[in-house]
Amino acid sequence: MSWKKDSVKNVNFHKATYTASYGTSAQLPASTGPEVSFVGRSNVGKSSLLNKLMYRKDLAKVSSTPGKTATINFYDVDGADFVDLPGYGFAGVAKSEKARWSELIEGYFSQTRAFALVVCLIDIRHEPSDLDLGMIRFVQDMNLPFAVVFTKADKLSNQQCNRQKSLLKKSLGLGEDVAVMVTSSEKGTGIDELRAYIAGIID
Repeated sequence: MSWKKDSVKNVNFHKATYTASYGTSAQLPASTGPEVSFVGRSNVGKSSLLNKLMYRKDLAKVSSTPGKTATINFYDVDGADFVDLPGYGFAGVAKSEKARWSELIEGYFSQTRAFALVVCLIDIRHEPSDLDLGMIRFVQDMNLPFAVVFTKADKLSNQQCNRQKSLLKKSLGLGEDVAVMVTSSEKGTGIDELRAYIAGIID
């Protein structure tokens, strides 16, 4: 199911707390509010983006080792759940661990939950991987509400970012109906825009 807008108003992103982590999809509790889920490759900068969104430095743990997030992590943001899903696509992980991550992600999305928005993160510097393309197709096939957020914009010039945004939208086959944002957790680029978009979805 998808979350239906009701009485959640004026989301305060400062009111963010860590809730819990789960190692299997069977452990996940039922939804208690709208869920904003974050997915992307293991080195896309997901934890840094979450921290920036929630006005925190280390609420979501940032690791120098890609693929470190091996659980589904929940954060309460003013009554909404921000759900940090394991990063996919890191080669230096055992097949058994990759299989567990896959079960976590697929198991989460196969449940009846209050999906408000899936934020698909993609590094703006690179062509989308097969896994990125697969994730976009997956959320489209599941009819889940989603937005695409390009990360690490600080690594490119504004001109390069604009060009890459156009190229990546084409590569991903995104229509004008899909929200696309360019962000940098380092400089704060696009973070206010993303906050406003999320608030508009769950308000």
